[in-house]
Amino acid sequence: MNLRLPPEVTTALQAESARTGLSQQEIVRDALGRRLHLIDTADQAGERERARAEHAVQPARVPYRKVTPRLRLPKGTTSLDLLDRDDRF
Repeated sequence: MNLRLPPEVTTALQAESARTGLSQQEIVRDALGRRLHLIDTADQAGERERARAEHAVQPARVPYRKVTPRLRLPKGTTSLDLLDRDDRF
């Protein structure tokens, strides 16, 4: 799944990731879980604090950082071109 976010949301997400040491994926998964009522918000906060108090959870050693792509497709080639014909819809 690709998720396109407005620039201001992307900036806020990056800032929250740097502030908390959580990955952006963790923050988005948590937000979706809360929105879809899949996470009991009161219970989760208590579990998180308990885990921190017991030192079961360590903060990230390196906060969010921008990653540069290692692989680039040749000009004019898309990821769709890499799929077999049987995989296309």
